[in-house]
Amino acid sequence: MTLPIYIYGQQVLRKVAQDIPLDYPNLNELIQNMFETMENSDGIGLAAPQIGLDIRLLVIDLDVLADTYPEYKGYRKAFINPHIVEIDEKSKTESLEEGCLSLPGIHEKVTRHTRIRVQYVDEELKPHDEWFEGYVTRVLQHEIDHLDGVLFTDHLSPFRKQLIKSKLKALMQGKFRCGYRTKVTAR
Repeated sequence: MTLPIYIYGQQVLRKVAQDIPLDYPNLNELIQNMFETMENSDGIGLAAPQIGLDIRLLVIDLDVLADTYPEYKGYRKAFINPHIVEIDEKSKTESLEEGCLSLPGIHEKVTRHTRIRVQYVDEELKPHDEWFEGYVTRVLQHEIDHLDGVLFTDHLSPFRKQLIKSKLKALMQGKFRCGYRTKVTAR
């Protein structure tokens, strides 16, 4: 089932999500719904707060990037209770453009580290403590930020934030276009 994407201004996007028990009701169905919602919205990552749930769950599908990044052919993964436990401060940083399903029409360069360590549980309920490198690192940081109540626009300089202020206000007022179902703040 395709779920509506919560748009900038929804309070759930600013809440710190809670770890979930591994016997969370209908977890597999929720994960599949998140994958379907993400695919139907042309996204590559989706965090639970973006569908209105303040729980630590996210999905990533990088297969669509396989032409540019062949190592991500077939890369489709759910992360239950993910936490970044270490950032390799010696790793380089990269500044690349990011967008977000919850902020349609806004794209800005964000600087992120290129190597992180994440603890999480997979769809088979197996725990992992894993280092990530490459583009998936950017996607994981973006999605885990969602679980921590942080949006990619929070990483922008005060000057860049000022430049997009009217766009953010328009999102809160429902003044935007996108090709997927959304839920905006009640006016």
